[in-house]
Amino acid sequence: MKFVDEATIDVAAGNGGSGCLSFRREKFIPFGGPNGGDGGRGGSVFAVGDPNLNTLIDYRYARRHEARNGEQGRGSDQFGAAADDIVLRMPMGTIITDLEADTVLAELLEPGEKVLLAKGGDGGFGNLHFKSSTNRAPRQKTPGWPGEARKLRLELRVLADVGLLGMPNAGKSTLIAAVSNARPKIADYPFTTLHPNLGVVRVAPEQSFVVADIPGLIEGASEGAGLGHLFLRHLQRTHLLLHVVDFAPFDDSVDPVAQVRALVAELKNYDAALHAKPRWIVLNKLDMVPEEERARRVKEFVRRLRWKGPVFEISALTREGCEPLIRAVYDHVSKLRNPPVALPDPRFAEGVAPSAAE
Repeated sequence: MKFVDEATIDVAAGNGGSGCLSFRREKFIPFGGPNGGDGGRGGSVFAVGDPNLNTLIDYRYARRHEARNGEQGRGSDQFGAAADDIVLRMPMGTIITDLEADTVLAELLEPGEKVLLAKGGDGGFGNLHFKSSTNRAPRQKTPGWPGEARKLRLELRVLADVGLLGMPNAGKSTLIAAVSNARPKIADYPFTTLHPNLGVVRVAPEQSFVVADIPGLIEGASEGAGLGHLFLRHLQRTHLLLHVVDFAPFDDSVDPVAQVRALVAELKNYDAALHAKPRWIVLNKLDMVPEEERARRVKEFVRRLRWKGPVFEISALTREGCEPLIRAVYDHVSKLRNPPVALPDPRFAEGVAPSAAE
């Protein structure tokens, strides 16, 4: 299925049905009184978060979504039927923006979360509604109220705990395939990954986290080089970034330290908040580095980069070093999911205030 993370759609709720102007006419009942019913409510348009969807491709081609109008009122005290609502299922992490007002209507973050996009119009009043002790033969009725209509922009930002960041061919797709259930395309040429991939990493039967792999960035992405910043939005909801570095490039003129600095600069140009997220260095392809040189080259890399954060040495191809990495990532993510709660002081719970000396 093609990955689509942006779409523009038009939604229109149904109009309310008109009220009815009618009087009871039967034999031997010369003054039957008003019996025109109210109109029915127009259908509304809702959006619902569906965890089984991961793309907006359905809305790339179906851009107009209209609910039906409510039925008109009828005589014999018959009210018009309300129209059915329309429910649009969207992937989790979708941001819905009203283009005309330039305001965000909703963000679908919870499974089954239901959001009203366009409210259907209420039905009009029939003359039965205006009957009173002083107005026994009302000839008033009202038309139905119009339904809302909006032009919406849908933007998908995938919900993941961890994001993989790196240059093309750094081994991000190989890593996500090695540690999760994702099966992305893997090849020996740049930009193999053309859209984000999500994978669930199982640390234990009841311990897991979601990792996102996006297409690689290159220097000059802020000016549109490569795939640009097209998919960086999918990392904005993550708790942790894993900066995957090709530690054994085929070309000896390629400097991993320079690559890291260039990518960090592109990240900062795109979004300061994303640049400020916790970021760990993952040195990949260690299986291609002689064992007697690994420690020296890693130490030299950290010294030149002046890196103070965590550094992990792995080989995604052979899974060497992957287990300590995913365990450390899970421990970090679980702390952010369940922050420690300060327990109340039992002395206050018992109504005893601590003394000044305490």
